[in-house]
Amino acid sequence: MNVYDFDKTIYSGDSTADFYIFSLKRHKKIITLAPSLLGSVIKFYVFKKGTKTDFKQVMYRFLRYCDIDKDVNDFWEINQSKIKKYYLKQKRDDDVIISASPEFLLEPIIKKLGIGTLMASRVDKHTGIYNGVNCHGKEKVRRFYEVFPDGRIDEFYSDSYSDSPLAEIADKAFMVDGEKVTKWVFK
Repeated sequence: MNVYDFDKTIYSGDSTADFYIFSLKRHKKIITLAPSLLGSVIKFYVFKKGTKTDFKQVMYRFLRYCDIDKDVNDFWEINQSKIKKYYLKQKRDDDVIISASPEFLLEPIIKKLGIGTLMASRVDKHTGIYNGVNCHGKEKVRRFYEVFPDGRIDEFYSDSYSDSPLAEIADKAFMVDGEKVTKWVFK
């Protein structure tokens, strides 16, 4: 099986950031959360306090202003074209997507693409509260083996060295930059 990260790997951009902007344009009230989001950005990225999960839960507070199922479906109607061409050419039925983005956001596009397995951050689509931790780094490997205890990754694709734990367990690993795919360089 081949395993892929999602954002900037098979999707051109960051789907969570794109969905936030999409939602902000649609639901102007989200702007009232800007001060708490800014405070969380400073706390996490400047002062290195808290976890990425803590930061993202503050960011996901915007979900309470969304008509979530309609908004997610409308978002993918507009953004499905951002799925990269290289991926569409090599897509296989047994592909696995492992992403830090929320499951509820990726599920519709994964189904449309006919991808059988999605592992992503478990976030309540109404409250933004995590059920577990952010699906990132070593957590991706843990989640992979949780679903496939004896699983073997033929090829792994990502845009980021933060995914090195998955690259290390794959037979082959590739770095994605736009539509350009090159062999993973282990550091």
